[in-house]
Amino acid sequence: MVVIIPNFIFSVLVMQKKDIYTLVGLIILTIITALFATTFNHLKYVSIIILVLSIIKFILVSFQFMELKKAHPFWKTIILIYLTLFLTVIGVIVS
Repeated sequence: MVVIIPNFIFSVLVMQKKDIYTLVGLIILTIITALFATTFNHLKYVSIIILVLSIIKFILVSFQFMELKKAHPFWKTIILIYLTLFLTVIGVIVS
């Protein structure tokens, strides 16, 4: 008897628990971002809140799935400094 398993299901089965938790966290953050964008679009600082949530998602993806956590500390620092500067510049422009 042969069981055919699609490739995408196999890749989910092989994922570690930490990867699954990160993926669930990304989905939750995406839903929260969508809710902020549709529900609270009349607020002044909703774009900054959405930007912060996007940066959190970027950090999760880069450190977990791109394995930046195993990289040299220089690259970790550069990414975090870049994100801080990006958030600051965009925050100043928006407000």
